[in-house]
Amino acid sequence: MSIHQALTIAGSDSGGGAGIQADLKTFQELGVYGMSVITAVTAQNTAGVQGVYPVDPEGVIRQLDSIGEDLAPEAVKTGMLFSADIIYEVAQAVQRYGWRNLVIDPVMVAKGGSVLLQQEAVQALTKHLLPLAEIVTPNVPEAELLTGMSIRQLQDREEAARRLTDMGARYAIVKGGHDLSTAGAVDVLYDGQNYHYLETARIDTPHTHGTGCTYSAAVTAELARGRSVLEAVHTAKQFIQAAIEDGLGIGSVHGPTNHFAYRQRGYTHEPS
Repeated sequence: MSIHQALTIAGSDSGGGAGIQADLKTFQELGVYGMSVITAVTAQNTAGVQGVYPVDPEGVIRQLDSIGEDLAPEAVKTGMLFSADIIYEVAQAVQRYGWRNLVIDPVMVAKGGSVLLQQEAVQALTKHLLPLAEIVTPNVPEAELLTGMSIRQLQDREEAARRLTDMGARYAIVKGGHDLSTAGAVDVLYDGQNYHYLETARIDTPHTHGTGCTYSAAVTAELARGRSVLEAVHTAKQFIQAAIEDGLGIGSVHGPTNHFAYRQRGYTHEPS
């Protein structure tokens, strides 16, 4: 039996809604075997982040090498990388092992406002990782930090996506959840030449913890299965929409999305 494989390099969320936990759940739901490299441990629940405890860069290197020397991920996703040193080591491993289909989810700020990426790490991300990326998947605040521009409407997100590809990413998708200038949630995908728009109904709910992680993990899983970027983001959009609409109602503040929802709705994949 052959199974597609994907790797997530990110932080651990003790509440289970985001980070490594969300990524592995998403991989599993989309029929992909998931592996992980943990960059930091967070004490976290739906009310916020109570503590962040980074893994020593040497520990991250050992995890990366353990994967690279024995396993063969067909797509790799980065999430919370915390520091410039860790970002540099991740970039080195991607090149050392020839990992393809790199999906960068530039996790910078938690839902409750806690900073999850050191300031100097933003420059390292743009210098070392973006040029290796198949696709980068920021929301509006993350895109503003990466590009240095203010984003207020759809045209701004188009420009931000273009700038991100100019910085080295092959594709950029700037998500529309934070942009209230459109009636629906419109994600803007730029492929270096053309724009593509993915729109779903905007859901009025506080239970959106881990949406960015889950979305990018779904993209990663689909790339691991051999899908094109456009096909992957379409599936990811369906996956996260189902996860938000069919909420779990867990926790007291920003609850997690429902990673079971896509499969429970009867979505299936043809063999690949």
